[in-house]
Amino acid sequence: MPRDASGQVVARKTVHGIVVALRFRAYGSRRYVTLGYREQGWTHAKAELELQNVLADVRRGIWRPPEPVTPPPEPTAEPTFHAFASEWLAEIEPTLRPNTILDYRWQLTHHLLPFFKDHRLFQISVAEVDRYRAEKVREQRLSASSINKTLTRLGQILDVADERELIARNPMSVNRRRRKLRASVPPRTYIDQAAHIETLLAAAGQLDSEARNDRPTPRRAILCTLTLAGLRIGELTALRWSDVDLAGSRLRIGEAKTHAGIREVRILPVLHDELSALKAKTQPEPDDLVFGTARGKQQSPSNIRRRVLDRSRERADQLLEKQKASPLPGGLTPHSLRRTFASLLFALGYSAPEVMEQLGHTDARLTLRIYAKAMRQQAGERKRLRALVNGESSTTKLRRKAGRRSSTIRQVTSANHAAIRST
Repeated sequence: MPRDASGQVVARKTVHGIVVALRFRAYGSRRYVTLGYREQGWTHAKAELELQNVLADVRRGIWRPPEPVTPPPEPTAEPTFHAFASEWLAEIEPTLRPNTILDYRWQLTHHLLPFFKDHRLFQISVAEVDRYRAEKVREQRLSASSINKTLTRLGQILDVADERELIARNPMSVNRRRRKLRASVPPRTYIDQAAHIETLLAAAGQLDSEARNDRPTPRRAILCTLTLAGLRIGELTALRWSDVDLAGSRLRIGEAKTHAGIREVRILPVLHDELSALKAKTQPEPDDLVFGTARGKQQSPSNIRRRVLDRSRERADQLLEKQKASPLPGGLTPHSLRRTFASLLFALGYSAPEVMEQLGHTDARLTLRIYAKAMRQQAGERKRLRALVNGESSTTKLRRKAGRRSSTIRQVTSANHAAIRST
């Protein structure tokens, strides 16, 4: 049996951390055995106990040199919010519309990143979210609803971090309703009677007849499409004649805000008349925009609002004043006409699933809460609405007769010109 065995515990600093080892004599040789790293739990006291066990084994002659100790893995650096949010946006950008991408970038670069960019993900606590919200309120640069939108974006980003187990929990999921500010609900305008819809379209038609030939903006057809097909402004400006199936009375919406927005919309009879007349007048190619500029470019939404809707609304109010009738609702926007379309369909007896299909919605609650406004149910109002959409109102009939008269005059004029050329 080996004679006296003695040794000591040693610790030294390495690139991987402080390593703890034993130094002793065994079987006539000096031995050096690495136990492990402080990060792996090797304290001095634990090493002393192991030394006594090793020396006892040496005295009994049963000790054998252990396998080499593997260094601990390099710790993974916690990503910053800036790095993770940038990665998150890059991943989802291909699924977003250009305007949505711009909106998300604005929320990140102007608000979330200036506050959270240097935070590690685990440092974004409930208290930090509350501090961010308080700072935004103090700045007085954003409305309550805009602050809430940035909080929604923060929650979406941290949801992904939570799914990937980068954080213990998403602080935005803790009493999410309390995290949000109380925001006033903006008034959602719409037109609630057939007479107002007719007058708006008539006013647009007057402006069309007064417009210069080199600036052909079909205001009546545009407002008719917004009001009687419920298109979003982006869907309207992107609509091409190849999407318009007059024979099947369908509009195909291929560019939409959501996947559900890609849909087919029924062309109601009065809208069919408007689009047929516009197509006959312009003689377009299939790839031409239905409501393009004089150069065939896409109309800007601001032009539709200012030059089409606002001017038509002003003229309509003048017509209504002459009739001693109430003016149109204030604050009308192109989206007001989309709400008008939904309300009109409900008033005509369409079911909620049918209206959702026409609007491109998947959430029935949204359709019913926001879009299912009650059209005025005065005596005969439903009959007037049905006459309006079927092109049977007195205004539409007069306009159709005038159109046929103009078409006959053009045909006679063309025939006279042809006869003159042949002599």
